[in-house]
Amino acid sequence: MHDSTGTTSTSPHLRFWSAGDSGPRVLFIMGFRMRGVVWEPQVSALKATHQVAWFDNRGVGESEVGDKTRWTITDMAQDTVAVMDGLGWDTCHVVGVSMGGMIAQELALQFPHRLLSLSLIVTHAGGFSMEKVPTLEGLRAFRRVGNPNLDERIEALKALLYPKEFLETVDHEQLAERMKQRIGVPPAKETARGQFHAIVRHSTARRLKGLQLPTLIIKASKDILVRPQASDRLCRLIPHSKLVEIAEAGHGVTFQSAARVNQALAAHFAR
Repeated sequence: MHDSTGTTSTSPHLRFWSAGDSGPRVLFIMGFRMRGVVWEPQVSALKATHQVAWFDNRGVGESEVGDKTRWTITDMAQDTVAVMDGLGWDTCHVVGVSMGGMIAQELALQFPHRLLSLSLIVTHAGGFSMEKVPTLEGLRAFRRVGNPNLDERIEALKALLYPKEFLETVDHEQLAERMKQRIGVPPAKETARGQFHAIVRHSTARRLKGLQLPTLIIKASKDILVRPQASDRLCRLIPHSKLVEIAEAGHGVTFQSAARVNQALAAHFAR
């Protein structure tokens, strides 16, 4: 999957990767605790016709955590600009999932001249809204994700990311092995705390009406971590945004419904 790699010049030093020789430039931003390699279904599909890049957020995978023990979504938006600078990209299409979608919103609000378009997948606008609170089922699974036992953590992630109907159709050993390879060693507790601190303070709702970027919002109707209504709210808040609903998908939509996601992204970039 890795065609080339680099590290940002500013602190914290972040590891990034890129693939594809020609076509529109696309930068992917990953969510809570996850490594950038989780974007593999999108990278594999798009790199033949696009220049694609992805990275590990601060404190995750091969990226430094930096000096702060607590940080904000704005800090991570600035990290993303550093990645773009490291790639030598003045502008690009930006795609964020979950926490990565929160980072992408802040990036679009603070650095709109660096974005060609915005794509927000299973994320929310923050602020005082019940739509950002997981369902009870989601909260139970989320608590179990911190289990030190890898097998228990994988089972909790399956429940958190994928609906029961999807899990009934897959080879659980293959899925577990894939998740172990993609997730690997969990980030340190300080990283989880730092990201959680950023997420709970994320709030863009009052500012999104000023966005003028072409925006795609992907909603997963069986998401138990970020409620589907949060995508509807984003669509109301962002002028002229386009909503794509994937009825059968959970929070792990970028893997579960990769073909649908990839098709929607490619069409959005082309527009």
